Amino acid sequence: MFVDHLKVYAKAGDGGNGAVHWVRHKYVPKGGPDGGDGGRGGNVVLRVDHHTDSLRTLFFKPKAVAEAGQAGARQNKTGRNGKHFLVKVPAGTLVHQVNEDGEKGELVADLTRDGEEFVLCEGGKGGRGNEHFKSSTNRAPAEAEPGQPGQEGWYFFELRKIADAGMVGFPNAGKSSLVAALSAARPKIAAYPFTTLQPMVGVIEYPGFMRATVADIPGLIEGAHANRGLGHEFLRHIMRCRVLLFVLDMAASDGREPWDDLASLRTEVSLYSDELAQRPWLIVANKLDVEGSRARLKILKQRFKKIEIIESSTLGDPGVDALKARLQTLASRPR
Repeated sequence: MFVDHLKVYAKAGDGGNGAVHWVRHKYVPKGGPDGGDGGRGGNVVLRVDHHTDSLRTLFFKPKAVAEAGQAGARQNKTGRNGKHFLVKVPAGTLVHQVNEDGEKGELVADLTRDGEEFVLCEGGKGGRGNEHFKSSTNRAPAEAEPGQPGQEGWYFFELRKIADAGMVGFPNAGKSSLVAALSAARPKIAAYPFTTLQPMVGVIEYPGFMRATVADIPGLIEGAHANRGLGHEFLRHIMRCRVLLFVLDMAASDGREPWDDLASLRTEVSLYSDELAQRPWLIVANKLDVEGSRARLKILKQRFKKIEIIESSTLGDPGVDALKARLQTLASRPR
């Protein structure tokens, strides 16, 4: 099960209470105070883990509660600190506070690098024992501090896949086949729409220790910007992409013309995010091995003379190599 957003309750550990105690030995029946301090509560810590690809583990237990610190003890012994609660998240995780209306609020963390850590909730400080309260006028204080409460709250976790290029297209446009042809990724491929039900990222390796990553998101439908179908569920995953690839079915397998598909896709992207609509983009004219597709390609080129169009087919057509080379220029980066 792929989970890319959910609400999580996080609670850091409370600090341990300070102790009230006096020295009591055989020959020191009325010694001074020796109550120790309470231990510090554990933190709730988020860590980016490259072995984690979704927020699935949090779905079954959407609570992150760290251990409380132990109370102080006699002989000035400090209580044990509470254990931190570690939450492993995938790269590309955004964390927002949940506001009073229960909606997504202020952004508190944007975790993108493997191994990166963020303290979501800090544990409470332990209270001081009565040893700290003795003075020249009060040699036997019966006073100690309680531990401070740990931070807590509700947070909205949202995953946005990190990729250099994002493929956008209607269902059955051939995006998954292209990702499989470009990279070592092996998405499910079949001759029916909505085969892809979760985003997948393929990695393209280039000479000179360069690479580019391509995100294949499930096919969009009209109204995706308004969350029709699973619009918001999928569009969020191309928000970090540096370039967008609009994959068009030149065979018109579903009875729609490719130029109409492009207009609809551009509209959905711009209505979802003005920022995303301003990203560099190009057209991937796919399925050119099918009869009739070349005639449609000619019309497409006439309509979009200023837009770069890469011809492609996953059946051995050299267009796949051309797309790979173009991505090296547009989106590759050091490994």
